[in-house]
Parts: sequence; C-alpha cells; structure tokens
Amino acid sequence: MRRVLFLCFGRPIHSYPAMLYLGIVLGIYAQLIAALALGLDVATVLTATLVLLTTALVGARLLYVAGNWSAYRTRLPQILTFSTGGASMYGGLLLAVPFSFPLLAAFEIPFGTYWDITAFMLLVGMIVTRIGCFLNGCCAGRPTAGGWGIHLPNHKGVWQRRFPTQMLEAGWGAIVLIGAVLLWDRLSFDGALFIYALGAYGAGRIVLEPMREEQDRLLGMNVPKAISTGFVVISFCAFAAAWWR
Repeated sequence: MRRVLFLCFGRPIHSYPAMLYLGIVLGIYAQLIAALALGLDVATVLTATLVLLTTALVGARLLYVAGNWSAYRTRLPQILTFSTGGASMYGGLLLAVPFSFPLLAAFEIPFGTYWDITAFMLLVGMIVTRIGCFLNGCCAGRPTAGGWGIHLPNHKGVWQRRFPTQMLEAGWGAIVLIGAVLLWDRLSFDGALFIYALGAYGAGRIVLEPMREEQDRLLGMNVPKAISTGFVVISFCAFAAAWWR
C-alpha cells in the first residue's frame, strides 16, 4: 500500500519499522499507566521493559526468519533488516518471558503483576504494528473471490483481491484489549490478565491464520497456529484450575 511513509532529509522512512516503533512507544505508555494504577515504581518497570524489549525484538525477528528460512537462507544479511517487515510477536514472548524471571527478580518486580500490565503493551503494540504490516504488504491475506476480499498487494507488490488479514488481526487485538480493560482488577490471581490475553489472542489467531497467503512453517508445522493452540490450552487450564480452587 505505502511501503515508504515519507522522506526525511532525502532518506525514506519505511512504514513497517515506523509503525513498529510507534506501537512500542504507545504500548509502553499503556503499560506504565497500568503500573501507576497499581502503585508500582514506574522507573523500575520502564527499565525492566527496555531491557526485555531488546530480547523480544530479536526473538520476534528470529522466529519469523525461522518460519521463512527458504526465503532467507540466500539473503543472510537481511535477517536483521526490519525495514522489509516480518516479525513474530510469539518469538518475542518465547524469548522474553523466560529471560524475565531473573531480571524481574533482580528488580524486585512481581512476575505475574509485571506481565499483567505488559499485556496492555503487547496488545496496543500489536494493533499499531499490524497497521504497519498492512501498509508494507507483509502478512498479506490469500486471494479470495468472497465478500471479505479487498484489492490489496502482498510484500512482492502483487495486487489481488485478498483477505485483509492484517486489519482483521488488528481488529481482533482491539477486541481482546477492550476485554482486558473490562477484566482489569476482576481476575483472581496475578498473571491472569496476561494469560487471558494470550488465550484470547491465540484463539483469534487460530481462526485467522489460514487466511494468510504465506504461513510460517518449521519442519512442516504451522508455527503460529501451533503456538496459538498451546497458549489457548495453557489459558484454559490456568483458569479451570483457578475456578476449581
């Protein structure tokens, strides 16, 4: 749609990294508002988040590259080139969550509480970044002749009537975010809001994933769909156990 947003002193500002940056900034603001509401030390939370963000961005890019290795094995210098688009939020989570155990302990931030407020950051960031995907053409929907189709390009610049997967996912993220706001302070255990967000977003991703033109696969497995299924199962089991207790 618009891979280059504008020129700044003659240099192109690409839509995907620009929206990724904007999503991170707005997401951090949402996280810190939640931290302030809980009486957490905002400076400490921000410091921990900035450390974890570096880990998450690397993990997000590496999982995307792993799922599209056939396209990158002959283009190794582009693996960490974010201007071309392509990052998996799941990769960031899978790397950042385990890394956060010792980090949050060192900062004396409760693990569950931190990830509860970070759920807002993740959802806000994902919604804005998906707009960047839409403008860039990455994560494009597969061609369709149905009523959901819109004349859109993919990342190769091929225009067809496609499912608007990026905007559908952003819309689902907005619904999950509204749910998180409504559930704020209503769930029974620390970490519940984060687990809700994982399960709810994962359920939507399972439905939307088949609409994508290109699906990230590793060893023949649809990686996002498999991870989404795992998150839904974890979420269901966690809330079932809490209800049982």
